[in-house]
Amino acid sequence: MWTRYLAALLLVCAAFAQEDMPPAGRGAGRGGRGSTRDFLGLGPPPDAAAAARGEKLFAPNCAFCHGEKARGASAPNLVRSALVLHDERGELVGPAVAKGFPDKGMPAFPNFTPAELADIAQYLHLQVELVANRGTYKRLNVVTGSAPAGEAYFNANCKSCHSTTGDLAHIGARYEPDQLQNRFIWPAGGRGGGARQKVTVTLPDGQSIAGTIRKIDDFDISMTDSAGVYHSWPRDSVRIELEDRLAGHRRLLDKYSDADMHNLTAYLVTLK
Repeated sequence: MWTRYLAALLLVCAAFAQEDMPPAGRGAGRGGRGSTRDFLGLGPPPDAAAAARGEKLFAPNCAFCHGEKARGASAPNLVRSALVLHDERGELVGPAVAKGFPDKGMPAFPNFTPAELADIAQYLHLQVELVANRGTYKRLNVVTGSAPAGEAYFNANCKSCHSTTGDLAHIGARYEPDQLQNRFIWPAGGRGGGARQKVTVTLPDGQSIAGTIRKIDDFDISMTDSAGVYHSWPRDSVRIELEDRLAGHRRLLDKYSDADMHNLTAYLVTLK
């Protein structure tokens, strides 16, 4: 039997096909197809009303040790608990809460009614689904800085390598603000090589040829020199010096302040 955690992860994959799946309870009239959860063989989703009631019980009785959202504190993370993941309707969570684990430091809670124990179980199942299903995640607003201050920062630190009418033209329309911020703080590429990267190749006789890479892999390198002439060699027969296109980003990495990052983001998102 799949664990509840794995089942919730599958919801992410199912989201792509969800528009083709009929609402729950309508499957019989459409070739026997049911809801997305039915399609994946999952049980019913956590009861939102029961989970809300369970949260009010969990907070004053359990959160001090297990964390506000059951993610763990001085006591274990319940979202990863095998007992919680294998529980279906409170049949495992209920007795565990009622009897406790005195040998492990967890007290018993014998005064909870069966209905209250079921509500706590529903609350825990909801937390599992919220963690597992990234479709519920919300992006934070990172556009909190000053665009004019960001433009000034760009002109002072970035303009020598980048152009707002060249490589960065319309970049604010190509990426979401959070993705844009990640791209300049942790840019991809650089030392690994790639098309249009500058390179200097030194031959066995000591001659050096500078130009632009056409292709590079574990075995060969090809390039075009400054006169437009194509060259190719086995990598192990020459010495290669690749341009480090991210050197400027690395120099800035330990100098950025929070204000710098948010101001620069605020400016770049205006480049539509």
